[in-house]
Amino acid sequence: MARTPQDPQIRVDEILDTAEPLFSANGYRKTTIQDITSKMSVAKGMIYYYFKSKDEILEAVIDRQISFLLDDIKQMVYSDDLIPPRKIELLVTAIFHTAQYKDGLLLEILYDEKNIHIKNKMFHQGTLLLKPWLLKVIEDGIQKDCFHVANPAIAMNFILSTLECITDALCEKTSNELMACHLNIAESIIEKILALPENTLHLSLE
Repeated sequence: MARTPQDPQIRVDEILDTAEPLFSANGYRKTTIQDITSKMSVAKGMIYYYFKSKDEILEAVIDRQISFLLDDIKQMVYSDDLIPPRKIELLVTAIFHTAQYKDGLLLEILYDEKNIHIKNKMFHQGTLLLKPWLLKVIEDGIQKDCFHVANPAIAMNFILSTLECITDALCEKTSNELMACHLNIAESIIEKILALPENTLHLSLE
């Protein structure tokens, strides 16, 4: 059934659709609730009915991007046209692509030490949501004799820890040269975790 204009999610989406470009154009810190309400031509009370603070709006923006990411990952995981190692590559690329959306808006926000609580919360939440899909790829690779892993859950945790190192490097605005080194090391680590031949994986930020 189609949503009616009274559906709260419609208003929430309107707020997020307004806030995102303002965060991108003016910076998160410089954007105010008043900026958002002025752009929407609504009273502040309307915003505060749905969100207690600007931080909550940012968290909702991030949650929405994670939701889009998971939709892409689900399609990839269930694809019969991709071999498991390729699924690992695409999963990693999808994660990094999401982190860099809007010309690095999220990375810029998360790089700010004042937002460390948001960064930690986002990483924790994102990891919990990614776990079942990465685990499924690993188990599928074992069944197809692509991966040779004694404990898929442990392998999954080590891969996620490796990806967190890459994401931290992105947030710290690491140079392209050093990022290439990070990716090469990550490739080697994940290959060893999954017992893949050397140079099987080719990870990319794009």
